[in-house]
Amino acid sequence: MEEKPTIALTGATGFVGQSVLDGALDAGYVVRALARREQPEREGVEWIRGDLADTASLSALTRGVEATIHVAGVVNAPDAAGFEAGNVTGTLNLIETLVAKRIPRFVHVSSLSAREPQLSDYGASKARAEKLLMASPLDWTIVRPPAIYGPHDKEMFELFRAARWGVVPTPANGRASVIHVEDLARLLVSLLGGGEEVSGRIFEPDDGKSDGWDHYELARAIGWAMGRRPKVIGLPRSALEWAARIDRFFRGTKAKMTMDRAAYFSHPDWVVSGQGAVPHNVWQPRIETREGLKSTAKWYRDNKWL
Repeated sequence: MEEKPTIALTGATGFVGQSVLDGALDAGYVVRALARREQPEREGVEWIRGDLADTASLSALTRGVEATIHVAGVVNAPDAAGFEAGNVTGTLNLIETLVAKRIPRFVHVSSLSAREPQLSDYGASKARAEKLLMASPLDWTIVRPPAIYGPHDKEMFELFRAARWGVVPTPANGRASVIHVEDLARLLVSLLGGGEEVSGRIFEPDDGKSDGWDHYELARAIGWAMGRRPKVIGLPRSALEWAARIDRFFRGTKAKMTMDRAAYFSHPDWVVSGQGAVPHNVWQPRIETREGLKSTAKWYRDNKWL
C-alpha cells in the first residue's frame, strides 16, 4: 500500500488553518500540525506541541515532510513588536529550519496588506516576511488573501453581529475583495505540489467578483444574509481612529478595532490585482459570496454565536 505524503502545517487550530487541515486530509495527505496546546486526537494528524519561537518544535514539525503550508501569524497586536515577533521572526525561524533540512516546498499565507506596508504595522510585518521568503533558496509560493469570511471567523463576525442590530459601520470610501475560507483552503492545498506555473509566484485570490465589493454593497449583502436591511454608516478615518481609542479603553489589548486597523481599513483599494490571478487550470473559486455569507450566518446561529 502506497504511503501517504506528509506535510507540515502551522496555524492549524485557527480560522483558516482548520479549513486547510480538513482540505489536506481530504486530499490524502498526512498532516503534522503545530499547536500551542494539547489537541484531541484525529486520524491522519500528528500534533506537535510548540510555537514558531520554539526551534525544537519546528524541527519536530518538519521531520520527513514533503512540503509546508505556513498559515500561522498575528492579525491583531497592541504594537509593532507583536507583529514582528509573530509574522517576521516566526516565519524566519521556520524558513531556517526548512533550509537546514533541505525541504524546499513552502506555501506561505501573507495578506493583501503587504502591498501597502506603509499603512500599518501588520502590513509592514507581512511584507518583511515575504522578503525573507523570496530571499531564501526555498521553492515558495506566496498567497495574499483579501478579507476572508466563513465559519469560525471572529473578525468579519463583528459585521454580522452589527447587522443583527440593524446598523453596520464601514469605511466611508473604497472597495475590497473577499474570499470564503473553504475556497482559500482548497487553493493552498492545491499549491503543495509546486510546478512552474505556481513556484516563485505571488497570488491574490478572491471570489471571482470583478472589481471587488463596494463597502456599502458588502454590508448590505451581510444584512441580507442575516435577513435584515441594516443602515450602513460610512465612517471616515478620523471616526475609525476614534472608535479604536474607545475599543482600546474598554477591551485593552483584546480590542478588535485598533489604530493600526483604522489606517488599514481606510485605504480605498483592497481589490485583488489581475497580475496576481491564479491560473484557471490550477484553481477557481466555487463559493458565490452571497450564498457563502448566508451559510456563514447560519453557522453563527447554529453555534450560538448570534
